[in-house]
Amino acid sequence: MGQGLWRVARNQQLQHQGYSGQGYLTREHGRRIATNSVSSTSHRKQAQGGIDIYHLLKTRKSKEQEGFINLEMLPPELSFTILSYLNATDLCLASCVWQDLANDELLWQGLCKSTWGHCSIYNKNPPLGFSFRKLYMQLDEGSLTFNANPDEGVNYFMSKGILDDSPKEIAKFIFCTRTLNWKKLRIYLDERRDVLDDLVTLHNFRNQFLPNALREFFRHIHAPEERGEYLETLITKFSHRFCACNPDLMRELGLSPDAVYVLCYSLILLSIDLTSPHVKNKMSKREFIRNTRRAAQNISEDFVGHLYDNIYLIGHVAA
Repeated sequence: MGQGLWRVARNQQLQHQGYSGQGYLTREHGRRIATNSVSSTSHRKQAQGGIDIYHLLKTRKSKEQEGFINLEMLPPELSFTILSYLNATDLCLASCVWQDLANDELLWQGLCKSTWGHCSIYNKNPPLGFSFRKLYMQLDEGSLTFNANPDEGVNYFMSKGILDDSPKEIAKFIFCTRTLNWKKLRIYLDERRDVLDDLVTLHNFRNQFLPNALREFFRHIHAPEERGEYLETLITKFSHRFCACNPDLMRELGLSPDAVYVLCYSLILLSIDLTSPHVKNKMSKREFIRNTRRAAQNISEDFVGHLYDNIYLIGHVAA
């Protein structure tokens, strides 16, 4: 009897405090609704700060397209900004859905000029039926042809009116293009010294430290793997161009193109010495200064020391 009265009293106490089974579920349900409401309110407040995200979600056409944004429902400038991040392959795929947007000439013009910075056709009146999408396909085809056979690639560009038959125009095209195979390009420049001359003059080495300028030069015109006449030609042309870009520095340091030529060779040999795993006894800074000043006596010891430090800290000049 006593136990029965205790249970009744206990149940009444729990009901009064709201901890019965039904009351507990009711309170939990209310708490979840309140939490979801706060979360939704917080989300909308964040969306107001970046209102584009909120409205992007509102552009869904139907429940079947949930999570899929229709670019045609967005402002044109926003749609073009989104599509401008695509490469040519993805842009072609996008044109299957948004044909008018993805075939826009400005998008394909940007792709052409970001990959091939200079073409003669850019500065001409476009012929009838011209489109940058078609031009992109031709440039891509010509680059692949060049990487197989440089002479055929250049002839292809000329036959399509993309390049003029001029060493200067070909040099500008090479200077502003990064899709050409460097080995094939080296062979082509070795055969076309007139194009090589114009390519060297496109470099501006003003106020650059000699090793850094040499690195930039060999990024555009790759050095041969072995010593020979072509490497000597490259260093000679670089030396004259470096002196032409820095006449005041040359007078201050008392350097001539021949002295810069000697320094360039010293830097290449030092690069090999310091970076090659096959060389066990690395050249010291004192040895480099002594050997270099023997070949070029007018060069200050401090300047040669700075050359050594640059190679030691940054690495190979022709890597």
